[in-house]
Amino acid sequence: MSLVPPALLSVVDPRPLVHAAARQAFGDAPGRPILDGGRTVGVRHESADASYCFLEEIVPPDLRAAGEAQTTAIFETIERVLRAEGMAFSHLVRTWFYLDRILDWYDGFNRARTPFLQARGAFDGLLPASTGIGMPNRHGAAVIAGALAIERKGAGVCEVASPLQCSALDYRSAFSRAVEVARKGRRELYISGTASIEPGGKTAHVDDAPAQIGLTMEVAEAILRSRGMDWSHCSRAVAYLKRPEYATHFARHLAAHGLEALPVTWMHADVCRDDLLFEIELDATLRTE
Repeated sequence: MSLVPPALLSVVDPRPLVHAAARQAFGDAPGRPILDGGRTVGVRHESADASYCFLEEIVPPDLRAAGEAQTTAIFETIERVLRAEGMAFSHLVRTWFYLDRILDWYDGFNRARTPFLQARGAFDGLLPASTGIGMPNRHGAAVIAGALAIERKGAGVCEVASPLQCSALDYRSAFSRAVEVARKGRRELYISGTASIEPGGKTAHVDDAPAQIGLTMEVAEAILRSRGMDWSHCSRAVAYLKRPEYATHFARHLAAHGLEALPVTWMHADVCRDDLLFEIELDATLRTE
């Protein structure tokens, strides 16, 4: 069996990633395009128990602005688009943020994100699951984003904790470890970007890529199992590797654990700390009838 990993993507385009999340929930149903200023920025799907808005590529209007200002502008755009769709900011359950040169300004990103979420009441309701990763984009923006909002007609939405980690709030990152959506006949689990972080919030296994990969996958699996799922329920995953050569370590981990068929996209990216070498996000679905 070959352990040669696929080619790594190094410039992010969130559209196929968000489309994959949409397919998890609605298969090949086309949905209705969501427009903002004449530009298609997402797709809306309807079910008997929920309305879904998948926002695929949100770009700040002023690419010359500082990163913090671009972050705030992206949140304002998400809020405006959702309002136009008859949704509130509180319906936001999942976000993806792709920061160019993330290690230079991730603290600034959080200085913009946290107060915006606080002002919209997210800390008293549901903090979205999230990925914040370091990759350049085709627009030359400091940050671009994707998002998922769900208006619950009959569906239930709840935060899911990580059994092996502390809350991300403990180290001033405002997101949930995972969010679960319970619909008729199925439960959908959206697991945030997950890395080698110990229960106290510090990086574990510094300078040891195989060990970081192993712990990260253990943490993700613990979240799955806490919801009665396992890797076989995974419908979409994205692995972020700080160096291309770490792909071989990840391939070996998949082979050693019988996960060669995991539906994962491989990306070359910086994680939010310089000593974090690997991150994975994933979605999973469990049929309940």
